[in-house]
Amino acid sequence: MEMAVPLSPQEVIRKRNAIFKHQSQKDRPVFPGDDAREFWVRAEDRTRDTAQRYDRLGLAEYEAMEAFKRYKF
Repeated sequence: MEMAVPLSPQEVIRKRNAIFKHQSQKDRPVFPGDDAREFWVRAEDRTRDTAQRYDRLGLAEYEAMEAFKRYKF
């Protein structure tokens, strides 16, 4: 992970709404694997889990945390 961006409860809702506006992501993911949940549910669970992991390390507590990794060519 290259960068982690904390999200407030309001930002989590904004992210969900942004996913709903993007037709390809609002329902079942294109490559769901074994996970049948909708994309937005998976995204929210993933960002909440990241925030909980940071909290367990003793860092600030957030509603969710978006993680980014730099793509290297």
